[in-house]
Amino acid sequence: MYVGYGMDLGYWGIVIASVILGGFTQAYIQSTYRKWSHVEATAGETGREVARRMLDAEGASAVGITSVEGHLTDFYDPRDNMLHLSEENCEGGSVASVAVACHEAGHAVQTARGYLPGRMRTALVPVVNFAQQIWMIVLIAGLLLDLAGLAQAAIILFALSVVFHLVTLPVEIDASRRAVAYLGHAGTGIDERGARQVLTAAALTYVAAALVSVLQLLYLVGRTSRRQ
Repeated sequence: MYVGYGMDLGYWGIVIASVILGGFTQAYIQSTYRKWSHVEATAGETGREVARRMLDAEGASAVGITSVEGHLTDFYDPRDNMLHLSEENCEGGSVASVAVACHEAGHAVQTARGYLPGRMRTALVPVVNFAQQIWMIVLIAGLLLDLAGLAQAAIILFALSVVFHLVTLPVEIDASRRAVAYLGHAGTGIDERGARQVLTAAALTYVAAALVSVLQLLYLVGRTSRRQ
């Protein structure tokens, strides 16, 4: 069935898959986080305190920690070398709070140790931001003007976003691995199973994003090749 570029069954299949995957991953991470946010880490420390100890122990003592508003808005910013933890994870002492805080500390440790995939992702950020702003414009221009070269250039630009998503996966998985490893041997008394569940649920967000981006790329390549 063909209705027009971007309006066939393949296109709508990707849209539906994106909605389903996005809804499932968000529901799963919210339910998992909610479950373990009611379980206190037995050491009685806050996410900030455990993350601070992890940073100091793993060679990232220069990294600062601050709190930000919002729910699960936690991130590490290499530009200011700061962990930005949501208030609930910064000051909370639950399994979920400590796990998320240490995951972000894991990213800081990656930077301190020159972790290669993390450096690759950081280097890709400005390139991908530019590509995301113009790839659709280039694609539409190529289709309207019937210029295969422009359409192919647009696909290459979009492919950079796919590469970014794929590089992000090992970065996120490694940050979680570092967090769980630290919590396991640092005497925090935290429920490692709970911490692992929280971080696994969070990782599914990145898996879903990578899968959808790959499907979109395959769709674009297939549709563009059929028009040539």
